[in-house]
Amino acid sequence: MAEVVGNALLAHVPTIMLPESIRRELNEGEDFSLVEGLNRFKSEVMEKLRPDLVIVFDSHWFTTVEFVVTSHKRRSGKFTSEELPRGMSQIPYDLPGDPEFSQAWAGHAAAHGTWITPIDDPYLPIHYATVNIAEYLQYGSEAWVSISCPQTAETDDFLRAGRALRDAIADFKKPRKILLIASGAMSHRFWSLKLLRQHESAAVKHIFSPEHAAADLERIEWLKAGDHGRVIATMPEFLTFKPEASFGPYLMMAAAMGEANWRDRGELYSLYENSIGTGQVHINFKRQ
Repeated sequence: MAEVVGNALLAHVPTIMLPESIRRELNEGEDFSLVEGLNRFKSEVMEKLRPDLVIVFDSHWFTTVEFVVTSHKRRSGKFTSEELPRGMSQIPYDLPGDPEFSQAWAGHAAAHGTWITPIDDPYLPIHYATVNIAEYLQYGSEAWVSISCPQTAETDDFLRAGRALRDAIADFKKPRKILLIASGAMSHRFWSLKLLRQHESAAVKHIFSPEHAAADLERIEWLKAGDHGRVIATMPEFLTFKPEASFGPYLMMAAAMGEANWRDRGELYSLYENSIGTGQVHINFKRQ
């Protein structure tokens, strides 16, 4: 009864939350394509597919001994980032949840040799990898669920959590149209503080190194071709370029879709852009 209706790898960088005038000041008079990309994603994907459950693989939510999945009936409040309060301050959010599905997902963890704990504590912090995406994409009463990226997790751990999700979707007896969002960057090496203000524009030349950019661009081509198996198989190499959260958000999503058997092709919803050294892009994967 439950089904995945869409998948995307989306960037959540703080820049997208700044006023347009400041964004243009940072980017040599032009706006960042990531902004229009999210607007277009909402109109062309969200409002067309109309998912009733959005699952965010949150690259800013670091746990240690387990995966944690939100199981609140609702998360609401105001968000100020401890990392960049100047750019992300008192952002209101009001996100319905799906406790029943979160519990079902956690219930499949042991079978895949991992640990997923559903938490509904009203004081559980929320992170901007979820808030920023929801600010652009939330369209109605759809549920939003976030899952953490354990800082102790390795590639196979993320795949195990994604396999548990795949089984939860297959076994869930109630109708759910599910959109999976891997919220995070590709290579994720920042310029040092004394240099980063020289590298704030979106131009690829400001990515931390030509090698980092080349690794990202190579994988973007594989994703466009639907070659998810190759992306997964070459993770040891990609990890040397420090993808955000060890590329855990993408790996969980890919495992939920079948890993190497997932062949959906990626369509870019932005340019490949720099954010103070890191590689950012929006990619939508159209279901075949």
